[in-house]
Amino acid sequence: MTLKVAIIGPGNIGTDLMIKVMRNGRHLEMGALVGIDPASDGLARAARLGVPTIATGVEGLIASEMFADIDIVFDATSASAHVRNDALLRQARPSIRVIDLTPAAIGPYCVPTVNLEANLAALNVNMVTCGGQATIPMVAAVASVAKVHYAEIVASIASRSAGPGTRANIDEFTETTSRAIESVGGARAGKAIIVLNPADPPLLMRDTVYVLSEAVDTAKVEAAVSEMVARVSAYVPGYRLKQQVQFDVIDEPLNVPGIGPTTGLKTSIFLEVEGAAHYLPAYAGNLDIMTSAALATAERMAESVLAQPAGA
Repeated sequence: MTLKVAIIGPGNIGTDLMIKVMRNGRHLEMGALVGIDPASDGLARAARLGVPTIATGVEGLIASEMFADIDIVFDATSASAHVRNDALLRQARPSIRVIDLTPAAIGPYCVPTVNLEANLAALNVNMVTCGGQATIPMVAAVASVAKVHYAEIVASIASRSAGPGTRANIDEFTETTSRAIESVGGARAGKAIIVLNPADPPLLMRDTVYVLSEAVDTAKVEAAVSEMVARVSAYVPGYRLKQQVQFDVIDEPLNVPGIGPTTGLKTSIFLEVEGAAHYLPAYAGNLDIMTSAALATAERMAESVLAQPAGA
């Protein structure tokens, strides 16, 4: 058995997600791709692939006969649009499940390897950001073996892979990621920075994670990081450590933002994310990790729903 899904937003993220559902969906099948521009490339591609399309936005989806068969809706639009989309969907069907790929953060943050199981029953989950999906598992890995005082991440993505939605949501990106570093990653304080790299040819997504924690055996940190990398790469095959984890013992107190003078162990983790190139180029790992995380989340939710007794 499968659950039908609709994707709102036929741009790069929505189209890539559609192809992932069609290629890799085990418990999911495409029900509709929804947009507002009848001439969009994403809607045209969906039509060629035999996927039902709606060019009148979320209102058109709700008014269509197919809406009754949709179990999960992915929103790949923008933070501001998602607030409106979720309200309309919730009014039409309060129990519908929504997976938010924007930084709107209406529902709880969800990073599959860290807290998906705790959010299986949530009706709206937020996939944080590309930088969050890449780096929060590393912060959580360190937090699993030591108390984390502060975590700072720098996400560097190819400028070509940053579309209008990404560029319009830079402030939301930093705010959402910073909050999720704390609430999901387990850091007492967190900070996020995004860099749009104009290099040509475009470079793969690179993420740097700095974690200041209490003093702990570095072998335990390395083991936790390696195990987490393996778990993330299970659904994002291009996710990997760029180099060996580095450690520095901080004996002289550092003035940590929001905390004050702090000592401990500084862990530096360097990551690279290569896209699967299903629809997007391989350098767009920032978009690939979002669609891969959203797909993994929906698959686990569908598995949970399908396992329930009939009528439950």
